Amino acid sequence: MSKPKDRRNMARGAKRRSAGGDYHVGYCQPPKHTRFTAGQSGNPKGRPKGVKNEATIWRDIFARKVPIRDRGQVRKVSLLEAMLLKYTERALNGEAKAADFVLNRYGRAEGTAPEAAELDQDDRALLESYARSLETKLKRKKR
Repeated sequence: MSKPKDRRNMARGAKRRSAGGDYHVGYCQPPKHTRFTAGQSGNPKGRPKGVKNEATIWRDIFARKVPIRDRGQVRKVSLLEAMLLKYTERALNGEAKAADFVLNRYGRAEGTAPEAAELDQDDRALLESYARSLETKLKRKKR
């Protein structure tokens, strides 16, 4: 799709004068009578002030205080803390997925998340042979 002719002329340096003024009209310089006046928005029916976005709503939900029983006493903690305590409790009871989740989250929070383990020579050889077998299967199917 081609650009309008007047825009191409603007790109080449041609300038137009407005009908009623002595200023240039062109790219990023609309006629003064069509510009927004001070205090006028380009989207007057846009998002109203005070409306929360999804991230703010989640933050408010996780910051909400809930009562929990800890060592025989009831105390109020944030919902996020209560969830993490529950996962930690499940991990202590032997749930492997919960333990993995807790350790990974702790590592990320501390900035010591475990790096991806490097493959030793045997693992690398096994993966290469598997990749070769997949390539041969694909070649057979293409015939």
